[in-house]
Amino acid sequence: MQVNFILNGAHRTFDVQPGEFLLETLRNSNILSVKDGCNESTCGACTVLIDGKPILSCSFLSMRAEGHEILTVDGLQDEVAKISALFSDEGADQCGFCNPGLALTTYALKRELKNPTDEEIKQYLVGNLCRCSGYQSQFKAIKRYVRDEQ
Repeated sequence: MQVNFILNGAHRTFDVQPGEFLLETLRNSNILSVKDGCNESTCGACTVLIDGKPILSCSFLSMRAEGHEILTVDGLQDEVAKISALFSDEGADQCGFCNPGLALTTYALKRELKNPTDEEIKQYLVGNLCRCSGYQSQFKAIKRYVRDEQ
């Protein structure tokens, strides 16, 4: 069956299997910036934005994407470059596996919450796990990004 959605600004049609998750659809189409982490909706590595909201693509059926706008880091290169530079400045870019999902969630956070408190930032990012860090460097970088301290 076919599903149609806007991927990174371009109208696309994908052939999908019943029960196929968006993560599979994207990775089968060589969108490899969407990471295949846990496949249990617990790590956030597979995060994409659907209509501007972060979702876990490993548990989102591809058919549900019909008519929606999907963004990956490939469609937000300028913003992701800013976030990545801040991660680097703060020493938060260790292995980098979690960075695409974390960057997309951070971008959505900045668009949704104006002047978020530290607690709001932490709460918004709770679904993005990093197995390499203690989160402090990432938190500093994200705080700088959402508060436009670049």
